[in-house]
Formats: sequence, structure tokens, C-alpha cells
Amino acid sequence: MRRRLVISYLLLMVLVLFALETPLAVTLASRETDRVRADRLADATRFASLAGPALRGGSPGPLGGELAAYDDLYRIGAAVVDRDRRTVAASARWDAGGGTGPAVETALSGQQFSGPESVWPWADGPLVTAVPINDGGEVLGAVVTTTPAGPVRRTVTLWWLMLAGIGLLAVLACVSTAFGLAGWVLRPVTELDAATHEIAEGRRTARVRPRLGPPELRRLATSFNDMVDAVSDVMDRQRAFVAHASHQLRNPLTALRLRVEELGPSLTDPDGRAEHRLALEETDRLALVLDALLTLARAEREENQRVTVDAGAAAASRVAAWLPLARHRAVTLRLDAGDAPAYARTVPTAIDQALDALIDNAVKFSGAGGEVTVTVRPDDGGTELTVRDTGPGMTASQLDQATERFWRAPDAQNVDGAGLGLTIAAVLVDASDGRLTMRQGEPRGLVAELWFPAPAEEPADPGDRPATPECHDEPVGR
Repeated sequence: MRRRLVISYLLLMVLVLFALETPLAVTLASRETDRVRADRLADATRFASLAGPALRGGSPGPLGGELAAYDDLYRIGAAVVDRDRRTVAASARWDAGGGTGPAVETALSGQQFSGPESVWPWADGPLVTAVPINDGGEVLGAVVTTTPAGPVRRTVTLWWLMLAGIGLLAVLACVSTAFGLAGWVLRPVTELDAATHEIAEGRRTARVRPRLGPPELRRLATSFNDMVDAVSDVMDRQRAFVAHASHQLRNPLTALRLRVEELGPSLTDPDGRAEHRLALEETDRLALVLDALLTLARAEREENQRVTVDAGAAAASRVAAWLPLARHRAVTLRLDAGDAPAYARTVPTAIDQALDALIDNAVKFSGAGGEVTVTVRPDDGGTELTVRDTGPGMTASQLDQATERFWRAPDAQNVDGAGLGLTIAAVLVDASDGRLTMRQGEPRGLVAELWFPAPAEEPADPGDRPATPECHDEPVGR
């Protein structure tokens, strides 16, 4: 935008200079030509007064000496012709050609002649003047002078160069002023654009300085800051409410579960014991939902830090943790990872929690005899973790809704879960500047792929593959 403003200012300045300097340049050329023309006409008139007696007497007399002296002094050719167009007297630089014919004809008709009207820097040819020689109203001949136009052209060229220099200085001043003015006007817009991008990336502390630029943009910056403050306050309140509500509900839920457990020994009726077991299962389900809400609230906070994690070691740890449940459900769970470390830069526990959610779903929906494979490999400048199962998979529309909060597939309403696992995984992956993609497997099943960026520098000891990531103070954008 700054370039466009400067170009528009520059174009306007060039048009103004062209409109002002073009008539001035023409005027200067005409004025210099008129000055020289006036001098030559005065000289020719004086020669005409001297040539009258010579033409009447038939002898040039002292006229030839006058023309020669004039030629030597001013280097201007001059001649006297009679009414029969014969040259009576001429100086050494006199050139009968050079366009003097029309001048002689005009002078013999009783009128003065001077041409051209203006001498331009690119024009050739002399400046020709002619005056008639009169005697009692009778034209006896004419005095013609041919002035070299070189000095006039040089003078006009000098004037034009001065005008061009002044115009160039004006253009440079205009460009300098335009850059300063455009910077003053657009600086708040630039800061507003940068702050908007930072906020879009999750850094909600970004603000615009409200004391820059014109009053209208200063008011806009103030309004923008107020809006960001209001939105941030609403988001903080919402997240605090979710966290506090989830936390506060844990206490009465724990107490309720203890009381329900205490009722167990007193129940002797089989139907009562079944209802007691269902009540305990519902309290456990509600506890899982509250834990998921707490995790989601923490994952969406902007205070998350980046850590360097060995994705292979993290995947091995999570596969080992889920093996007992996989065996219990007759599902084969295996890990496919190389021996070399596969480092990734993520928010804390992002890989662990994302794998927990994906492996949990894969084991849950694969069914007895199913297979779940977790693969770790470097890819696209980072590390990719893939969880592949042999379950029923999802349709295209279900894949689009899978990461929505509390969403459950129609055929999974009776399966344990809160509908927040994939949502939490998506939030953590996004906060790590990673990618979570899911697609239908071939010939069946679901393939979930996690990609995390590699760290700028690997840990000092490549052989050290810590299970607990090392934290570094680097804020995350989301």
C-alpha cells in the first residue's frame, strides 16, 4: 500500500510539473529568440538607412566596409540586395542559400521578416531577418542578416536543463515527503495487521500502539485494543469457568461415588446389585468427562510451553501402557519404529495424549481379532506418527465431524467415551504447529496421522531418549 501511495503522489507531482514547466520552457525559448530577433532587426534597420543612398547612387560606397566590420565583430552574415534581387554588398559569412529567399521576397514587398518564430534545441538553420530599404515610399531593396542559431540553442538548452533539474529536485522532495507521509499514515495499519496475525496465531497479548498516525487511525487502534481486551477477557472467563466447574464437580462426584460404594454390601437383591453397578459406572463415566474437560481447558491455554520429545520413545511408552487392555479385548497392538531417535517439538504431553486418544479409539472399535499398528518415522522435515486399525472406519462426513466436541458417531452411542478424545488431540496438535489427519483405511479401518515439526537443534546427546520431555521457555501460539 505504501508503494501505491508513493506512486500516486509521484504521478500527481509529475503531472503538475509537466503542466507548469512545459509552458515555461516554451516561453523561455520564445523570449530568447525574440531578444536576438530584436537586435538583428535593429541592426538591419540601421544598415537599411545607410543603404538607401548607395542604391540611389548605384555605388555601395562605405556600405561594404560596414558589413565586413559587422561580420568580423559579431560573426553574423549580412547582405544588401536591390529590387532586382542582385546582391549589392555582402559580408564574408553571407550565405545566399540557407532559407533567405522567402525573407528577401517578404522584405521587397515592404514588410519585415524574421524566422523562425522560436529556436528549439533540436532545430537546425540560422535565424534570418530582413527589412526593406525605402525611399519616399518606394522599396529600393532589402537588408538581410543570417544569425547562427547555435548560441541561442545553447542558451535555451541551458534554461531547459535548469528547469529539468528543478523538476528533478521537486520529484525527489515529493518522493521523500510521500514516503514519510505514507509511513506516518500506514504505520498504525501495519501494526494493526501484525497484531491481527499474532492474535490469529494465539498470542492474545499483542496490541497496537494507539498514539501513531492520523486521529482516525488512532481511534481505530484504541477500539481494536479494547475489542481484543474484551474478547480475551471473555475467553479467559469461559476457560476458567470450564476448569473451575470441572474441578469443583470432582469433589461432590467423589463423595457420591463413596456413598454409592458403601451401599453395595447392604444390597442383597440381584436387581439392586445390578443397579448399584450401573450407578458406579455412570459416576466413572462422569469422572472421565470432567477429566477430559479439564485437559481440554489446559490444552487451549496460551501459556503452554514447547518441549523436545523423542516421538519414538513416547510411542513405545504409550503402546506398552495400552497392551494390557488390547490383550483383554483380543486386539493385536504393535509398534513399528526405528532404532534412531525421532525428535519432535511439541507442547507438553501432546504426543502422549494424542496417542492415548487414537489408540483408545482404535482398540475400542477394532473388536476381537483386530489389529492396531502404531508407526513412527521422519517425514516432511518433522516426525509422523500413524495409528492404523482394522475397525469399521468412518465415512467422509463423519471424518469431518470427528474432532468436534462431544460428537459421537451414530453407531457408537453405546460405546464408552465422552466424545472429547479427538478434540483434545486436535487442540494439542494444533498448539504444537502440527497436523492431525484421518482417512479411511484400505481395505477397511481408520488411519490417523500425527505430524509434528522437528526441533531446530537436536539434544546434545543423541543417544539419550528421555521418556520425560525437557521443557524450554518458548511460548506457543495457541
